[in-house]
Amino acid sequence: RAGDTGQRPGRARRGVGGELRWSRGHRRAIGAASGGRRGGMGRNGSVKRGAAAAAPPSFTVNPADYRLMEEVGYGAHAVVYRALFLPRNQTVAVKCLDLDQLNNNIDEVQREAQIMSLIDHPNVIRAYCSFVVEHSLWVIMPFMTEGSCLHLMKIAYPEGFEEPVIASILKETLKALEYLHRQGQIHRDIKAGNILIDSAGVVKLGDFGVSACMFDRGDRQRSRNTFVGTPCWMAPEVLQPGTGYNFKADIWSFGITALELAHGHAPFSKYPPMKVLLMTLQNAPPGLDYDRDRRFSKAFKEMVAMCLVKDQTKRPTAEKLLKHSFFKTAKPPESTMKGMLTDLPPLWERVKALQVTTFLLLFYLKNHNVFYI
Repeated sequence: RAGDTGQRPGRARRGVGGELRWSRGHRRAIGAASGGRRGGMGRNGSVKRGAAAAAPPSFTVNPADYRLMEEVGYGAHAVVYRALFLPRNQTVAVKCLDLDQLNNNIDEVQREAQIMSLIDHPNVIRAYCSFVVEHSLWVIMPFMTEGSCLHLMKIAYPEGFEEPVIASILKETLKALEYLHRQGQIHRDIKAGNILIDSAGVVKLGDFGVSACMFDRGDRQRSRNTFVGTPCWMAPEVLQPGTGYNFKADIWSFGITALELAHGHAPFSKYPPMKVLLMTLQNAPPGLDYDRDRRFSKAFKEMVAMCLVKDQTKRPTAEKLLKHSFFKTAKPPESTMKGMLTDLPPLWERVKALQVTTFLLLFYLKNHNVFYI
């Protein structure tokens, strides 16, 4: 047993040179991202073996050293557990990715594990280590006690946050984006569900399941052409076949996330994916209405409008956006979020409640023949 989940962890098999190989029929190999290794990412996306990056505490790649407890997150191919690292009695998060369900996305899994182990920024989740357990890849990460901004809004702030809180969260997220873009990375899935918060109000950007490196063998690529991300947050150029996209796609998603934090939901979120695609391509960009959204400042509205320009060449870089007046007065989230996080139930209880609510809603829609059109 692996902790309280009832699953068998199996054995992580070592290959030549310390790499971990697929168990039971998987032929590809994935490298273990050892948490005790010194290193970092170079500007061209390469691994700096001798760099003096701050190394996280050493964690083992033995599944028996981790007791999986409550489920605190989930996605199409992964479940995240609160877990206990037994040798130090330390709480961590364990992301378990189902390799059998990933099909042709093995490369993305390998890249995610590698990228997360090389991250060295206070606003980006860093993996302590990763290893294969039977048909799953386990990624060991810090446990962010309050979960995502999406969780917080669904549980306690359904109409969105107040502007000072939004400014704090967005500034920390933008710092993370500026760092990733400097390292040659496009995140490609910026949204409230991937912005994580701990009990002190520290903000970190996570989930590199669909991230992409804009450097290949040391040469900068001009653009990407793959269709990945979450439809409501995806930039027009990502949705448009053959146009290609670059770092500016993250800036569009950042603007959509700003609207999500302001209203409690993303624009077009009530529509099915295909309609979202058409609306993003054909409609005017969404934004903050100068009359309806009177509670928000002119600076906030202008910043969002700068991000949500359909012509990607006219969007600012993350570095330039950080200099906008909206962020100059933003306070640290530790101060703006103080008091917001008290008296909330534990994260795993909130996740369970949301799962039950979602199940009941789907059950109701199915039994009343309600479908998207």
